Formats: sequence, structure tokens, C-alpha cells
Amino acid sequence: MGYLGTPIDTNNTFQSLQGKRFSGNGSTTAFTLDIAPASTLDIEVFVENVRQDPNSAYSLSGTTLTFSAAPDAGTNNIYVVHQAKAVATISAGAGTVNAASFSNDVISGHDALAATPADTDEFLVSDAGTIKRIDYSYLKDNPITVARTYRLTTNLSISADTVTTITSNWESVDTDGGGSIGTAMTESSGIFSYPSTGIYFIKFVAQIHSPSQGATYAGGAIQTTADNSTYNNAAVNQSSIYHSNGYGQGVMSFIHDVTNTTNDKVRFQAECEFAADAVGNTGQNTTYVSFIRLGDT
Repeated sequence: MGYLGTPIDTNNTFQSLQGKRFSGNGSTTAFTLDIAPASTLDIEVFVENVRQDPNSAYSLSGTTLTFSAAPDAGTNNIYVVHQAKAVATISAGAGTVNAASFSNDVISGHDALAATPADTDEFLVSDAGTIKRIDYSYLKDNPITVARTYRLTTNLSISADTVTTITSNWESVDTDGGGSIGTAMTESSGIFSYPSTGIYFIKFVAQIHSPSQGATYAGGAIQTTADNSTYNNAAVNQSSIYHSNGYGQGVMSFIHDVTNTTNDKVRFQAECEFAADAVGNTGQNTTYVSFIRLGDT
């Protein structure tokens, strides 16, 4: 037949109500219970079979029941009935929580993370059917965080058959909609320092003008150092100039693994068989270098 009230929970096992008796002596006000009630309303307290007012006759602190006035002397004349005894935590059995156990808002019902997750934030993934956790650092892309082009702003004279390091007159490209991403490189006397560690793609173009005659080679080099002192050729490229007042280019690239921003640096050189100029221009790229940070080292 039908009934009124909260539906019966048939899934969990409940414990019967607990009780305890005490004997008053006319002076003792504090008695120790076996169970700590959550509030004075969770127990019924009787003295000489008279129920006590839970709002004024007694108080609770953990398992200690304290009367506002000492009960009269008597044998087992005080008894306490726990109406809402705390029960142990019920844990779901292994393998019993499945897709049907979750509501559709199990994720959407929680606060949204309004920022990019930290590298140590964790996600759940199914690894061939086995649930595992994984850090965000393994899932995220490595976006480009540095991209910038620098150019030589004025011509640099090159002596015949002499490798010349470009030590000045570099500027960040700032015309014709030239763009950049992230923190700039730092340049001092032609030496470029990186804003952060990472894998950097470097493209260098050395445009050479030979005013008096052709040349069998004209170009340049990318030089790197790992100790902030000794530089070595990382890339070299040259072309020929076929007649006087002609131009040639050295176009080269290198992927630099920068593990230490103090020691890992780069510089650029130009050269020609005969006296020439490395062409510079403050309005367009002629001799220039581009840096793109591809990802973490």
C-alpha cells in the first residue's frame, strides 16, 4: 500500500538507535556519551523520565553532555537516546560506478576555469580503456611565444676577402605592418641574447653589393656560442656576383637549442671576395635576421 514520507533507502544498511544511562548524584553536571551527536537536537535526554529541553537544559561538546543544573541523585535516572546517530562513510564498491552513475551536468555543473590550466593541472583520459590521469603539460601545444625580425639600417663596408661581424646598426622591423610576438631579443655590439630558453629558428639574409667588379663568392654566416665567448659557424651561405655594381645574397638558417640565456648567444657576419658593402636600409629588409621560438628546449 502507499505511504507518506521519505522513500525507503534499500541500498544501504542502517544502524539501530543507540542509548545510554547514567546515575545522577546531585552535583555532577558532565557525562560522557559513547557517540558524539552533531547537535543537541540529535538526542533525547530524560531525567527521572522527564524529557529535557534541548535548547536550555543541556549542551554538547563532542561526546561530553553537560547539564545546566546537576540532575538529582538516583540510580540510572538519566538516559539518553540518539535519534540521529552518525554512521560510517559508505564507499562505492570497486567497479560499481559506471557511466549511468553520472548526471549530464557532472562537469558543466561545476565552476568554469577561466584561465589556461597550469602545467600540473590534471585530466582524466582513457588509455586503451584504462582510466589514467595526465598533466596538462603533456596535452598543451607549444605556441610560438617569440617572433621578431631585425635588419641592418645602413650599409656596412666589407674589406676584400675578410669576414666582417655586423656589430651595429641593427633595428627591429617597424615599417610596412611588420609584426612581432612576445619579448624582444636583446642586442649589444651585434651579439643577440635570447629572452628565454627554447628551440629557436633563425633565418639570416646577407645582401652584398660589389661596386667595382664581380665576385666568385659573397654571403655571410650565422655564428653561435655556448659559453658566451667562443663563436663557431653554425650556418654559412654564399652566392656569386656576375658583374660590377652587382648584388649577391647569402641565405641561411639554423635551429638553435637555447638551454642557457646567459651563455647561448648568436651573431652574424658578412663577407665578399672583393671590397663590397653589406646592404642596409631602414625602410625595407635587405640584410636581416628573423627569430622564431618554436617550442621548449
